[in-house]
Amino acid sequence: MVVTLLSLLLIATLLLWQRQRPVDRAAPLLRPGDDTLVIRGAAIYSRHCASCHGASGEGQPNWRQRGPDGLLPAPPHDSSGHTWHHPDAQLFAITKLGLPRVINQPNYQTAMPVYEGVLSDDDIIAVLSWIKAQWPPEVRAHQDQINAQAAPATR
Repeated sequence: MVVTLLSLLLIATLLLWQRQRPVDRAAPLLRPGDDTLVIRGAAIYSRHCASCHGASGEGQPNWRQRGPDGLLPAPPHDSSGHTWHHPDAQLFAITKLGLPRVINQPNYQTAMPVYEGVLSDDDIIAVLSWIKAQWPPEVRAHQDQINAQAAPATR
Protein backbone atom coordinates (compact mmCIF):
# COMPACT_ATOMS: atom_id res chain seq x y z
CA MET A 1 0.00 0.00 0.00
CA VAL A 2 2.78 2.43 0.93
CA VAL A 3 4.72 1.51 -2.23
CA THR A 4 1.64 2.14 -4.35
CA LEU A 5 1.06 5.50 -2.69
CA LEU A 6 4.70 6.50 -3.19
CA SER A 7 4.52 5.47 -6.85
CA LEU A 8 1.34 7.50 -7.33
CA LEU A 9 2.97 10.47 -5.61
CA LEU A 10 5.94 10.25 -7.98
CA ILE A 11 3.66 10.10 -11.02
CA ALA A 12 1.60 13.05 -9.75
CA THR A 13 4.80 15.03 -9.13
CA LEU A 14 6.02 14.31 -12.66
CA LEU A 15 2.69 15.34 -14.18
CA LEU A 16 2.58 18.53 -12.12
CA TRP A 17 6.16 19.32 -13.05
CA GLN A 18 5.44 18.73 -16.72
CA ARG A 19 2.59 21.26 -16.64
CA GLN A 20 4.39 23.88 -14.58
CA ARG A 21 7.87 23.72 -16.05
CA PRO A 22 8.49 23.92 -19.78
CA VAL A 23 10.37 21.03 -21.32
CA ASP A 24 13.70 21.95 -22.90
CA ARG A 25 12.42 22.37 -26.43
CA ALA A 26 15.93 22.85 -27.80
CA ALA A 27 16.70 19.17 -27.32
CA PRO A 28 16.82 17.40 -30.69
CA LEU A 29 14.00 15.07 -31.61
CA LEU A 30 14.59 11.35 -31.80
CA ARG A 31 15.07 9.70 -35.18
CA PRO A 32 13.89 6.07 -35.02
CA GLY A 33 13.82 5.89 -38.82
CA ASP A 34 17.53 6.71 -39.16
CA ASP A 35 19.00 3.20 -39.46
CA THR A 36 22.62 4.31 -38.95
CA LEU A 37 21.71 6.23 -35.80
CA VAL A 38 19.56 3.38 -34.47
CA ILE A 39 22.34 0.81 -34.99
CA ARG A 40 24.76 3.11 -33.15
CA GLY A 41 22.19 3.61 -30.39
CA ALA A 42 21.78 -0.16 -29.98
CA ALA A 43 25.52 -0.55 -29.37
CA ILE A 44 25.61 2.30 -26.84
CA TYR A 45 22.47 0.98 -25.13
CA SER A 46 24.09 -2.44 -24.84
CA ARG A 47 27.15 -0.94 -23.10
CA HIS A 48 25.45 1.60 -20.84
CA CYS A 49 21.79 0.65 -20.31
CA ALA A 50 21.08 -3.05 -20.86
CA SER A 51 22.53 -4.17 -17.53
CA CYS A 52 19.62 -2.47 -15.75
CA HIS A 53 16.90 -1.98 -18.38
CA GLY A 54 17.40 -5.36 -20.09
CA ALA A 55 18.86 -6.30 -23.46
CA SER A 56 15.53 -5.68 -25.19
CA GLY A 57 14.33 -2.89 -22.91
CA GLU A 58 12.21 -5.22 -20.78
CA GLY A 59 13.25 -3.59 -17.49
CA GLN A 60 13.67 -5.25 -14.12
CA PRO A 61 11.02 -7.41 -12.41
CA ASN A 62 8.58 -5.60 -10.14
CA TRP A 63 9.72 -2.24 -11.50
CA ARG A 64 6.74 -0.47 -9.93
CA GLN A 65 7.65 -1.57 -6.40
CA ARG A 66 10.53 -0.17 -4.38
CA GLY A 67 13.20 -2.67 -3.42
CA PRO A 68 14.71 -3.21 0.03
CA ASP A 69 17.10 -0.33 -0.73
CA GLY A 70 14.13 2.02 -1.20
CA LEU A 71 14.82 2.46 -4.91
CA LEU A 72 12.53 1.63 -7.79
CA PRO A 73 13.94 -1.04 -10.13
CA ALA A 74 14.75 0.02 -13.69
CA PRO A 75 11.54 0.36 -15.70
CA PRO A 76 11.06 -1.20 -19.11
CA HIS A 77 11.65 0.96 -22.16
CA ASP A 78 9.60 -1.30 -24.40
CA SER A 79 5.89 -0.73 -24.96
CA SER A 80 5.02 -2.32 -21.59
CA GLY A 81 6.62 0.60 -19.73
CA HIS A 82 5.93 4.32 -19.54
CA THR A 83 8.87 5.73 -21.51
CA TRP A 84 6.61 6.38 -24.49
CA HIS A 85 4.28 8.46 -22.29
CA HIS A 86 6.84 11.29 -22.28
CA PRO A 87 7.97 13.71 -25.01
CA ASP A 88 11.38 13.26 -26.61
CA ALA A 89 12.81 16.39 -24.98
CA GLN A 90 11.86 15.17 -21.52
CA LEU A 91 13.40 11.74 -22.14
CA PHE A 92 16.56 13.46 -23.33
CA ALA A 93 16.69 15.71 -20.25
CA ILE A 94 16.11 12.83 -17.81
CA THR A 95 18.84 10.76 -19.45
CA LYS A 96 21.35 13.59 -19.62
CA LEU A 97 20.66 15.44 -16.36
CA GLY A 98 18.99 12.82 -14.17
CA LEU A 99 15.45 12.69 -12.82
CA PRO A 100 16.17 14.54 -9.55
CA ARG A 101 17.44 17.58 -11.45
CA VAL A 102 14.69 17.47 -14.08
CA ILE A 103 11.91 17.33 -11.48
CA ASN A 104 13.77 19.80 -9.25
CA GLN A 105 13.89 17.31 -6.37
CA PRO A 106 17.63 17.07 -5.57
CA ASN A 107 17.04 14.60 -2.72
CA TYR A 108 15.04 12.15 -4.85
CA GLN A 109 16.84 8.80 -4.73
CA THR A 110 17.29 6.84 -7.94
CA ALA A 111 19.69 4.22 -9.25
CA MET A 112 19.60 5.82 -12.71
CA PRO A 113 22.96 7.47 -13.37
CA VAL A 114 23.37 10.91 -14.90
CA TYR A 115 24.87 10.66 -18.39
CA GLU A 116 26.02 14.26 -18.74
CA GLY A 117 29.77 14.03 -19.27
CA VAL A 118 29.52 10.27 -19.93
CA LEU A 119 27.60 10.24 -23.20
CA SER A 120 27.50 13.04 -25.75
CA ASP A 121 24.16 14.58 -26.70
CA ASP A 122 24.40 12.68 -30.00
CA ASP A 123 24.96 9.41 -28.12
CA ILE A 124 21.90 10.04 -25.93
CA ILE A 125 19.82 10.79 -29.02
CA ALA A 126 21.10 7.58 -30.64
CA VAL A 127 20.14 5.48 -27.59
CA LEU A 128 16.70 7.05 -27.29
CA SER A 129 16.18 6.67 -31.05
CA TRP A 130 16.99 2.95 -30.73
CA ILE A 131 14.51 2.62 -27.85
CA LYS A 132 11.80 4.39 -29.86
CA ALA A 133 12.55 2.21 -32.91
CA GLN A 134 11.64 -0.87 -30.83
CA TRP A 135 8.08 0.31 -30.16
CA PRO A 136 5.19 -0.91 -32.31
CA PRO A 137 3.86 1.63 -34.85
CA GLU A 138 0.78 2.50 -32.77
CA VAL A 139 2.90 3.27 -29.70
CA ARG A 140 5.26 5.42 -31.77
CA ALA A 141 2.29 7.26 -33.26
CA HIS A 142 0.89 7.94 -29.79
CA GLN A 143 4.25 9.21 -28.56
CA ASP A 144 4.52 11.43 -31.64
CA GLN A 145 1.20 12.99 -30.60
CA ILE A 146 2.67 13.63 -27.15
CA ASN A 147 5.62 15.35 -28.84
CA ALA A 148 3.26 17.50 -30.92
CA GLN A 149 1.36 18.56 -27.80
CA ALA A 150 4.62 19.43 -26.04
CA ALA A 151 5.94 21.49 -28.96
CA PRO A 152 5.66 25.26 -28.72
CA ALA A 153 2.88 26.91 -30.68
CA THR A 154 4.13 28.02 -34.08
CA ARG A 155 1.71 30.74 -35.14
